[in-house]
Amino acid sequence: MTAGCNKLRWFGLLFLVTLWACGGQQSQQTMMRPAGPMSSRIESLWWFIFIIAIIVFVVVWIFLVGAAAKRKVNAQLPPDIHPDRNREQRYLRRVVVASGLTLVILFGILGHSVVTGKYMYSLESKNPVSIQVYGHQWWWEVQYPNDDASLWVTTANEIHVPIGVPIVLQTRSKDVIHSFWAPNIHGKRDLIPGHSSAIWFQVDQEGTYRGQCAEFCGAQHAHMAFYIVAEAPQKFQAWLDQQRKPAPDPVNPTLAHGKDVFEKGTCIMCHTIRGTNAGSRVGPDLTHLASRISIGAGTLPNNAGALGGWISDPQAVKPGVRMPPNPLPSQDLQALIAYLQTLK
Repeated sequence: MTAGCNKLRWFGLLFLVTLWACGGQQSQQTMMRPAGPMSSRIESLWWFIFIIAIIVFVVVWIFLVGAAAKRKVNAQLPPDIHPDRNREQRYLRRVVVASGLTLVILFGILGHSVVTGKYMYSLESKNPVSIQVYGHQWWWEVQYPNDDASLWVTTANEIHVPIGVPIVLQTRSKDVIHSFWAPNIHGKRDLIPGHSSAIWFQVDQEGTYRGQCAEFCGAQHAHMAFYIVAEAPQKFQAWLDQQRKPAPDPVNPTLAHGKDVFEKGTCIMCHTIRGTNAGSRVGPDLTHLASRISIGAGTLPNNAGALGGWISDPQAVKPGVRMPPNPLPSQDLQALIAYLQTLK
């Protein structure tokens, strides 16, 4: 009785772990909660294959258990060296039927996959929201182009989109092969150096959806996340207008000192803050850093403590990242953090 209970406990634990794994990393990053028409088609294909696989699994086990039980009953009988011709014909017919069903199933899955693949490229619009995304080791550069250069928006690791509007994402890699994957929104798309590609999608539900680089691209591949923030068109336009503004001027001596630390230290060699002397594009644009969800491409939350640790020693958080350590005096570091937190 005890052995049976232990087996049931282990089976229950395995079942719960399996269910937890099927849910994705979180609700923000799972194919099982589609937020648009593209991801809904992918989910439909997944369920189609999953249900067929379950049916085939159950049928195979029924035949396997039946054959094992029959073998046990006949184990004591002498071997049949003169097989029945009619029985052999029945077995042959079963094999032919099973082979036919297998072909039907495989071609059914193939047909569904082809239809789904074609649908991924069916979205069109004469006036989509155009966004450019560049993969770096190990972060995402996001640009909203505009014919007026003063209205061009550049951010990092965060893509804001309006709901119910077709979006075209122009993707390109700046170094090695990356892969753009937001399972709630669309399928995976590889970014090949020297080549550009376009992803068309639409988001119909407001929310924040996590994405990830899905192609191994170096030591910190696992720490190369991004967020897609889907919001009402009015909210999106308000966010875009705010992003077009330059950084605010410091309003007190502490913030002025923080800005001075930024401009006279090593920060200015890699980053841009529009409205200041900082204009380098080696690293992410920090003009509106404080408005972002995370820092380090999803590695840390965007708060004062995480920001201080990242500035002081990013190699301890994300080994191999191109940002060097910055051993600043405590007063300078606190002023710099305070200044960066005003960049909203």
